[in-house]
Amino acid sequence: MMQFLLLSAFLLGLLLLLGATYALQRFATVDKRGGKLGENGLTMQGFSYLLILLTVIYVLAVFYVLVQGTPWEGHLLEWLNIVVRLMHITFGIAWIGASFYFVFLENSLNRTDNVRDELAGNLWAVHGGGFYYLEKYKLAPKEIPRDLHWFKYEAYFTWLSGFSLLFVVYYFNAGSMLIDPQVLDLAPLAGVGIGVASFVVAWLIYDVLCKSALVTKGMWFALLGFLVIVAFAFFYCQVFSARAAYIHFGAMLGTLMVGNVFFTIIPAQKAMVKAATLGQPLDPTLGKNALTRSLHNNYFTLPVLFVMVSNHFPSTFGNSQPWLILAAISLGTAGVKHWLNLREKKQATVWVLPASVLFLLAVAFVSAPQRQASAGAAVCTPNVSIVQVNAIVQNRCVRCHSSNPTDDVFKSAPNGVKYDSPEDIIRLQDKIMQRVVVTKTMPQNNKTNMTQAERDLIRCWIEQGAPNK
Repeated sequence: MMQFLLLSAFLLGLLLLLGATYALQRFATVDKRGGKLGENGLTMQGFSYLLILLTVIYVLAVFYVLVQGTPWEGHLLEWLNIVVRLMHITFGIAWIGASFYFVFLENSLNRTDNVRDELAGNLWAVHGGGFYYLEKYKLAPKEIPRDLHWFKYEAYFTWLSGFSLLFVVYYFNAGSMLIDPQVLDLAPLAGVGIGVASFVVAWLIYDVLCKSALVTKGMWFALLGFLVIVAFAFFYCQVFSARAAYIHFGAMLGTLMVGNVFFTIIPAQKAMVKAATLGQPLDPTLGKNALTRSLHNNYFTLPVLFVMVSNHFPSTFGNSQPWLILAAISLGTAGVKHWLNLREKKQATVWVLPASVLFLLAVAFVSAPQRQASAGAAVCTPNVSIVQVNAIVQNRCVRCHSSNPTDDVFKSAPNGVKYDSPEDIIRLQDKIMQRVVVTKTMPQNNKTNMTQAERDLIRCWIEQGAPNK
């Protein structure tokens, strides 16, 4: 009976949301202004986008309630992961691509050669078999065009999809993916609360810094800002599992980026459009502040991109000091982005890029695992057999990594890695060495309580040539 009521509510709510979405889309098309300038808050198009998003969330939430506790729960979460991750990547490409492109335009403008008085610069470009000519106004044109494109939904939907993905992967399975009792034994709800609250705190700190006089002191602002994000990296690694700490660091930077768009860049653009439309004087500081925040976002992009792929590389988050590796890679990648920006301005120096690359290589070298003999490892038991290793793997690993997982979270083998037979173990011995022995990032958060003695026995077997006897 309860499932029938939920399904009925689901269908009714879905029809209402779809109807409202269609009506708003039609109104936005018929309306003479069409909400295209967007100077008066959320446009009709924006409302329709929001309703579409709410419809999707509503559908997924109802389906989750219907399948919770059934064999379909794991299947639904896996497909949620796929769909939301694909959305996040797609919107992220659009947002970061726009960020790269417009900073490139700003850096590459011709500002002196035959530039009209009302222009800040222009640029000729060729792409896709066509020539393009772009102009940037110092403030605004005399007449605002009706068809004015706003670059904001790329940012909003990147953050919304990323935040949804954070729930799907880490918060819905907080006990397994977010919390590591060996780091800090938290209740799942407390962990989720800390994660969400940290984004708000990070934004408040960053916004205060940006509104202070320090923002005009380029190098000092960058130094203090870097120390603040390092502090967050350290904090996350003291609270969450290493993988979750990295993702929260990226989500925190993403929150600063979308906060810049929502609270500073778009309001400044709306104010400038409104003033130009009404023939009022334009405040040049609005554009200056928006450009500053946009430039900050540009430097955040490469560290965020690294975090997005970091969970595939346990040699980073599996280090004994994961926060330090995270901070160092963020600094090195930001250095690479700085060189690219200087190059676009034709101010490239000979040392920024080599220094950044050498720094990143140094991080890889310093974080390399020590040789087991020099690290005080236990003396190897002679002639360790595949039978002994297989017993450990069957006891600690096949709960997830098998053709028929029994884990409460993973209903299919993560990354397709299966240890159903001794031959599978021998074939994947390099991966086992990296994840189980060196970085100790598997089992996930040591969920099955693998002991150090078991890890040492696996190491000895691999160092003895992984004999199949």
